[in-house]
Amino acid sequence: MSVQIERRWFSVDEYYRMVDAGILSEDDRVELIEGEVIKMSPIGKFHAACVKRLNELFVFLVGRTATVSVQDPIRLSDFSEPQPDLALLKRRDDFYSSGHPTPEDVLLVVEVADSSVQYDRMIKMPLYARSGIPEVWLVDVARDLVEVYTRPVNGRYQDFREARRGETLTLSSLPNLAISVDDILG
Repeated sequence: MSVQIERRWFSVDEYYRMVDAGILSEDDRVELIEGEVIKMSPIGKFHAACVKRLNELFVFLVGRTATVSVQDPIRLSDFSEPQPDLALLKRRDDFYSSGHPTPEDVLLVVEVADSSVQYDRMIKMPLYARSGIPEVWLVDVARDLVEVYTRPVNGRYQDFREARRGETLTLSSLPNLAISVDDILG
């Protein structure tokens, strides 16, 4: 006998009503991905150090040219609101107090992965591409490299490359910004 399990998808608005009702708290490590509330992996020490390093590097390099957002939500659609490790956003005077950034506000998303690399590659990269995020860097802590995804077309990144120690990355939307892979990886 076959049993069919019916899933209940949540919208971003319903997700926030769960917070308001006390079902979820701001301290819960979850994000909304395609209507599902997904528990995020615990943050290990290498992951945390890399995010701190990236934050310091980007704050120094972009100054007031862009806003550095650390582990904050980006509303991709009515059913997805991931919390990437870091994002560079178009600068706004209100610092997004009127609402979370949307894909049009994003210059770069950076995901740092040690235990979550497959999830980030298989679930989050296509999600970011479908949403039109122009560039995503996946810092693969275990392989000691940065995967660079650019040019989203029809839900897929057209360009991909691996950047290794000794190389420098530039951002397509901020071409004067150059960051060493060694500085990212520590």
